[in-house]
Amino acid sequence: MKPVVMIGAQGLTEAVIRETGVALAAHELIKVRVLGDDRAAREAWFTELCTATDAAPVQHIGKLLLLYKPAEKAKITLP
Repeated sequence: MKPVVMIGAQGLTEAVIRETGVALAAHELIKVRVLGDDRAAREAWFTELCTATDAAPVQHIGKLLLLYKPAEKAKITLP
């Protein structure tokens, strides 16, 4: 499985959260790649992203975050 969302130099933006929500609506399980080297920031973004998308954190390995959201919960709600 390849990452479908990337968190870049701007960090966790509304656009990243929106794209994550769209990806979770299309796939129950997704990978998010984080380009930054700050582990504490990655962990904080992981938690914030899961909260914002109502997804479950599955795994954080290096710069990859794995999120899960069951299909019945994955309705798209755009701000």
